[in-house]
Amino acid sequence: MTKQQLQDELKKSMLARSAEKTSVLRMILSAVNYYEINKGGAGYEATEEDVMNVIQTQAKQRRDSIEQFVAGNREDLADKERKELELIQQYLPKQMPESDVETLVIEAIKQTAASTPQDMGKVMAFLMPQTKGKADGSLVSMLVKKHLSKN
Repeated sequence: MTKQQLQDELKKSMLARSAEKTSVLRMILSAVNYYEINKGGAGYEATEEDVMNVIQTQAKQRRDSIEQFVAGNREDLADKERKELELIQQYLPKQMPESDVETLVIEAIKQTAASTPQDMGKVMAFLMPQTKGKADGSLVSMLVKKHLSKN
């Protein structure tokens, strides 16, 4: 997904008068613009990978907010964040099923000869290029911890 594609989606959602989708797209585009400014100033143009990273960050922020709102008994705010997360996820690549991630984790543990929880960094470094953008990092981390704790 490129910045231009997001801008085109924004125009479509504005014409369709979809307030929630328009709001989420504006928020994503604002985050992309902020990223560009921080990365290289006015002349920097975000790559497709940059845009995906920004969208993933936005999704992670929503997940964290949902957790916090649920813990604070604010279901109304958690529901709003869930709706936003649902819209954001439309612009992310399809996520790997947990079973596939677990298979990768087991294979990575074998490949890196990891045996204790102290080897987690080594396993994560091996896994991240394979799962980047395809699986939530916290899920990968949790599965690595689980399998290294068994040994």
